[in-house]
Amino acid sequence: MANYQSEIARLVEGFVSQLNELWRRQAIDSLMGNGGGGRGRSGGGGVMPRLRGRGGKRTADEIEGLAEQFVEFVKANPGLRIEQINKQLGTTTKDLALPIRKLVSEGAVKVKGSKRATTYSVSESGRRSKKG
Repeated sequence: MANYQSEIARLVEGFVSQLNELWRRQAIDSLMGNGGGGRGRSGGGGVMPRLRGRGGKRTADEIEGLAEQFVEFVKANPGLRIEQINKQLGTTTKDLALPIRKLVSEGAVKVKGSKRATTYSVSESGRRSKKG
């Protein structure tokens, strides 16, 4: 019986060690802006690190990067709601509100529904060329 207990203890210790390593890598990826991997993420994208502090403005490049990431994801997964998109991209609704507003006004993204039932798809013309 002691043999089984030592085997179980060894397996548990290995599992905990693997979890710690995974959490450490995720923290490093998050700080480096790599998004931490995860299921459903395409490419090495991810959300930009928040180094501005509370109330700091995002740069145009950060907003454009989120917009591009959103368009590519929606192109591959049309008809999803913002909660579903956020879960896959590792973003928040607040992160994507401005980029989505810009994409809709450019005509690059179409919306259907309202409030929490809003779904997103890429328009027939697709993403317009970058400004500037």
